[in-house]
Amino acid sequence: MVEIQGNKREKTQPSSVGVSERLLLLTIGFVMLAEILIYVPSIAAFRNSWLSDRLAAARTAALLIEAAPPDSIPDATIQELLRNLQAKTVTIKINGARRLLAVSSMPEMIDRQFDLRQPTILMSIGESFDTLLMGGRRTVNVVGPAPMGGDFVDIVIDEAPLRNAMLSYSVNILIVSLIVSGITAALLYFTMLRMIVRPVSRLVSSIMEFADSPEDAGRIIALSGRRDEIGRAEEALHGMQKALSKQLKQKKRLARLGLAVSKINHDLRNMLASVQLFSDRLAVLPDPTVQRFAPKLISALDRAISFCQSTLAFGKAEESPPSPKRLPLAPLLEEVREMLGAGDDGLTGIGWQSAVPHGFHVHADPDHLFRILINLGRNSIQALKQHRSNGDWMPAITIRASNGGGFARIDVADNGPGVPPALRNSLFEAFAGSSGKGSTGLGLAIAADLARAHGGSIELICEHERHAAQGAVFRITLPQPHG
Repeated sequence: MVEIQGNKREKTQPSSVGVSERLLLLTIGFVMLAEILIYVPSIAAFRNSWLSDRLAAARTAALLIEAAPPDSIPDATIQELLRNLQAKTVTIKINGARRLLAVSSMPEMIDRQFDLRQPTILMSIGESFDTLLMGGRRTVNVVGPAPMGGDFVDIVIDEAPLRNAMLSYSVNILIVSLIVSGITAALLYFTMLRMIVRPVSRLVSSIMEFADSPEDAGRIIALSGRRDEIGRAEEALHGMQKALSKQLKQKKRLARLGLAVSKINHDLRNMLASVQLFSDRLAVLPDPTVQRFAPKLISALDRAISFCQSTLAFGKAEESPPSPKRLPLAPLLEEVREMLGAGDDGLTGIGWQSAVPHGFHVHADPDHLFRILINLGRNSIQALKQHRSNGDWMPAITIRASNGGGFARIDVADNGPGVPPALRNSLFEAFAGSSGKGSTGLGLAIAADLARAHGGSIELICEHERHAAQGAVFRITLPQPHG
């Protein structure tokens, strides 16, 4: 009996983090990575803008101080101006002369100098992260373009206000990035959950349920009608499950057939042995007709007993291996013809034509080749008997043989209706290769198995579709030893 060994199948434990959750985390990570890539140049731009605003205010103050008469601006006003600039000194250089316009307190030491007259991206990014990581307590000198055609204007400031402003900007960027990444990830999560994760989970569930009971057609996945990759996966899974369910049912039927054959084999063999005893007694009768048919009857009974002892090919686990030998084909074909009842002296009314070359030999197991030819001949006779044709059509079977390329080829042809297109793909499958009334559907399958045991094959090679009686040609190909 065919059984599905699924009782000990280990069930995999589901992962604590599913595909949807991983997708959510990855989306947040990727959005944050994108925000970081945006943040790096933006923090440099923010720093340059902050310093440029201070330089712009310093240039305005320089114009005011330079235009006013000497000692006309009170010291208190200058100090207030410097406090608003958050600067300690304002210096301008015009025509090579450097002038200190305003000072609140002279710094003891300048820690860093930043030149904004021709800034580059890489330089601005490097100086920005230098301020974030190292700044806070440093005094820096910032240089920028000067008004009225001057060479430059520079200011000395504490770096702490700049660093605090950059930190505040960074926190705002972080908050905005988290909000954007969260919204994006949530939208992508629910979209992917609906479009991909749930359909894939449905595919996985269908596979697991079908594996528990492959013969249950109700567990075959239902098609959703999608036209994308998941829809094609559903169609492929549906076809595979349907074909596998059909094959398992068929194999179960074959297993039951084998069990039934094994049960009747013993009794049938005893009956044939009794018939064989009667045939032996008939063989000694002097009647010429009896003497003519008795050897053939005995040979047929011997072959039937041999078949019973080896059982039906599909009722046993495997066919007995062939014992090939060199044998003439014509006598074997004559025996097949008499067993089928074909030819002029037959009872079927079906003609028999042998176009086998004189002295043609083949290397094969005699019993196996006999069974192959009997099954193919019986298949042709059934097709010819079911065919109805008007006119002078005469049903006939033609046998041809040839050698070449290390192979012997034997063609069994008929002039019947041919093979229906619906059966051609499953022609050599058990219970699927025949649509005739009373046919078991095993003949072609058994013949194909016997040919494969020899290292050969059987195929449908020709369909004559030019006339009403299309006919079919089955070619047996058997390897021949060299020489």
